[in-house]
Amino acid sequence: MSLTTIYLGLGSNIERERNLTAGLEALAGFLQDIRCSAVFESLPVGIKSGNFFNFVVVARTDLSLHELDRRLKEIEADNGRYAPGRKGLPLDIDVLLYGDRVGNFDGLILPRPEVLKNAFVLWPLALLAPEVLHPGEHRSFAELWQGASIQQMLWPASFSWRGADLTPAELIQAFPQPSL
Repeated sequence: MSLTTIYLGLGSNIERERNLTAGLEALAGFLQDIRCSAVFESLPVGIKSGNFFNFVVVARTDLSLHELDRRLKEIEADNGRYAPGRKGLPLDIDVLLYGDRVGNFDGLILPRPEVLKNAFVLWPLALLAPEVLHPGEHRSFAELWQGASIQQMLWPASFSWRGADLTPAELIQAFPQPSL
């Protein structure tokens, strides 16, 4: 089977570093050529909770879309996503793009609509893959980010995985945490 380029959105607002690191390690077990965007901290959207850490991963896989989604749900479950009585969101992993597929695939809409609605998805995508075209909009992620009028508060956050800083210091300095 040939390899498909995929983009995944990861987020957490409970034990953020631990859960996101666990998610990355699990993904590294079956995805190839993983690269991560900078990590962003943001206020919660749609729920009352602590701040989130979010970022985007690009990788390649030989898994079908259905099998990939099933594995992502297992990783989420392994990290407490579906635990009874949980508070907040320990780990969320969403398929943002699967190759150039557009449409509804057994309830999974691609590209994921949140790409264009949430700054914590679009900004990391614009940094990670600025020249890549959104399959439905036919414009690059950099162009989409520059033209976006999304009103969400977010800022770069320090985060390391396997000894590498995912968020460059100059990005953190350029966009410091706001006074809340």
